Amino acid sequence: MNFPNDLMYTKSHEWIKMQEDGTALVGLSDYAQDALGDLVFVNLPEAGDEVAAGEPFADVESVKAVSDVYSPLTGVVDAINDNLLDTPEAINEAPYDAWFIKVRDISDKEELMDAEAYEAFLKTIEE
Repeated sequence: MNFPNDLMYTKSHEWIKMQEDGTALVGLSDYAQDALGDLVFVNLPEAGDEVAAGEPFADVESVKAVSDVYSPLTGVVDAINDNLLDTPEAINEAPYDAWFIKVRDISDKEELMDAEAYEAFLKTIEE
């Protein structure tokens, strides 16, 4: 599995990429997409919606089940990745290119881990 060092991760398996303009992209980690299996549907919020750290903001449907996607940040949805609505399989193919939302006006964050800490965390839940 791949965990890029320029991203931060959550215990609920989302990744965050901070942008130079103070916004952040949010998506699902390689571990999450692998555990979920083939994704067939994504439900995203609207631009302008508020998201809260630790609360669900979207859901994904796989051939196995429907799963919530949790926001690692509190803020406002600046943009959504419309491409995922038509091609949810892009999450399986390239999880770190398939961002879900861009968040602005960030006021709070979940406890975030760097790639090394996230890999160590995964080892504790796989044992």
